[in-house]
Amino acid sequence: MISEKHKIGHETLNRLSEGTSEKVIKNYEKIAPDVSDYIMDFVFGEIYNRPNLDFKTRQVVTLTALLTQGDTDHQLQTHIKGAMSFGWSEDEVIEMFIQAIPYVGFPRVLNAINSAKRVFNQK
Repeated sequence: MISEKHKIGHETLNRLSEGTSEKVIKNYEKIAPDVSDYIMDFVFGEIYNRPNLDFKTRQVVTLTALLTQGDTDHQLQTHIKGAMSFGWSEDEVIEMFIQAIPYVGFPRVLNAINSAKRVFNQK
């Protein structure tokens, strides 16, 4: 039986980027199926649907967190698409990254901008 959080997680992740929940499940179903359940239930079923922040604002937090970690190209691309689906423009996404330069440095920001460039070029 699929929990309500799991259903909500699927819906939320697909709002971020259509078809992404199915890709997540397929990616991990043979090697770590519980991981896709955690992503659906906890991240997108619970955390993303907490009160007080809308999805658009959550994407700023998510993009910033991914940017600061470095080496998160795939996740950055997914969440850049999500930011745009929730109303952020290409210019605003780049401005978010530029804002982070004094705090995380040029290398990580340049990597994030390159991730954004790949997303923008897919349009």
